[in-house]
Amino acid sequence: MKFTFYGHACFGIETAGKKFLFDPFITPNELTKGKVDVNAVEADYIFVSHGHGDHVADLVSIAKRTGATVIGTYEVIEWAKKNGVENVHPLNLGAKQFDFGKLHFTPAAHSSSMPDGSYGGNPGGFLFHDTDKKFYYSGDTCLSMEMQLIPRYSALDFAILPVGGNFTMDVDDAIIASDFIKCNKIIGVHFDTFGYIKIDHEAAKDSFRTAGKELILPEIGETIEL
Repeated sequence: MKFTFYGHACFGIETAGKKFLFDPFITPNELTKGKVDVNAVEADYIFVSHGHGDHVADLVSIAKRTGATVIGTYEVIEWAKKNGVENVHPLNLGAKQFDFGKLHFTPAAHSSSMPDGSYGGNPGGFLFHDTDKKFYYSGDTCLSMEMQLIPRYSALDFAILPVGGNFTMDVDDAIIASDFIKCNKIIGVHFDTFGYIKIDHEAAKDSFRTAGKELILPEIGETIEL
């Protein structure tokens, strides 16, 4: 399984011949300049955790170019359809079987509105049960007791959690979250993009090591094997 970081909370996962893209926000992110070519980003499926602009800025253009199926809340999907996206699958909190396996759309404690100001539905995260490695992406969220349900569903190989604080969990809460989900291999996202969420990388990794866990903070444009 390959993980590619496109900055902020946007990343791609390639597994079993399928390309998954999450929360596409590339072109407005100053940190991606010269590191990511948005026109080279491929996807078979695009997963949208919620409607904020820093998660959907490139959704329409990538979806139209690739023909990827966009998966998100009914409200996110309706916004995408109004903007010309045709290949869509609306959902809400719960579980659904897809051709890539079972998917849970899990609760996140955050807010959600679309770039035009319309309501974005419930924010959420994604739990993948049947990919070659089982993983969970929490989406933008604070620490939540709901996370304790995750290991009841699946034993994770890794998880993707926000670590930047201010709008989401910080590093300390992400360590607690990793306890809740019973996963010690964490990829951090949602950090450094704005002044509010800049972090000390080495201090963050040290905090995880002290807790007996691993925090991976990938470079923008970097692909890692998992």
